[in-house]
Amino acid sequence: MYTIVTGAAGFIGANLIKALNERGVDDIIAVDNLSLADKFANLVDCQIADYLDKGEFLEALEAGRLDGAVDAVLHQGACSDTMESDGRYMMANNYRYSSTLLDFCADQELPFLYASSAAVYGGGSVFREERQFEAPLNVYGYSKFLFDQIVRRRLPELGSQVVGLRYFNVYGPGEQHKGRMASVAHHFFKQFQSEGRVKLFAGSGGYADGEQRRDFISIADVVKVNLFFLEHPDLSGIFNLGSGRAQSFNEVAAATVNACRAATGEAVLGLPEMIERGIVEYIAFPPALQDKYQNFTQADLELLRRSGYEEAFATVEQGVSDYVQRMLSGGQAGR
Repeated sequence: MYTIVTGAAGFIGANLIKALNERGVDDIIAVDNLSLADKFANLVDCQIADYLDKGEFLEALEAGRLDGAVDAVLHQGACSDTMESDGRYMMANNYRYSSTLLDFCADQELPFLYASSAAVYGGGSVFREERQFEAPLNVYGYSKFLFDQIVRRRLPELGSQVVGLRYFNVYGPGEQHKGRMASVAHHFFKQFQSEGRVKLFAGSGGYADGEQRRDFISIADVVKVNLFFLEHPDLSGIFNLGSGRAQSFNEVAAATVNACRAATGEAVLGLPEMIERGIVEYIAFPPALQDKYQNFTQADLELLRRSGYEEAFATVEQGVSDYVQRMLSGGQAGR
């Protein structure tokens, strides 16, 4: 029996495969679209049974070749570019693809864990898994929102596990291929290594320069929560997956810079001193993001905690420091 991981060569997918491997699971079918070939690097140290292109995979599902051969599907495959303007492409990749897999898992009575997103909440101030707080600002958020609604409608009739995890701002090893969609921690690290400074957006939405706040969560914590649900097939629903803690972009910048400085024996600096020395610099807020930007996010973790997940989540200071150490040691693709 195979575990299927879609988006397998991507950031979260590859980290999930590594975690499964650590648990002795290697009968894994890795599914992805390698038209962006650099992603292959994330799979080099993974143990898998087979790789299928997304198109081949969908053909195999339609032909029934995987019927009775699968024990779980971890669906991480999607277009995650929040600035993508092609709505037909986004809906085909994020909504229709997910719907096809939901149908397959429902028919086969398989656990189905899938990636939703905090983007479903849009510019709101309450981040609770309830319809009244959901108002996406872009087609990416809408594609995730719409599939969540389908899941909600079907959950009462389904006989097997379905879990949607609304990822907040995930960072960590394995995201090097994501370009502009990589985490701010990744971008800050690259900027500091090449220029000796980091660039943050100027104030927006009533927030001062660099004080926009997001719920930043380490990939290590994201993996732990996925495995928790995989181990508890009696649990279903849509759950926030963040740290439950809003921290500023300034805090991420300071954590990144100080982790880099610590690695070379330099003293810790406070944010004011970083600004004074020109290590932290603020740039104009992009007009293209006006009215499409979440200035604040913070996961409400009540449902996740009620499900029985009790582990603490890393702070930015803890998680980013660990991430920087991994990048400095060349451990980009690992978990």
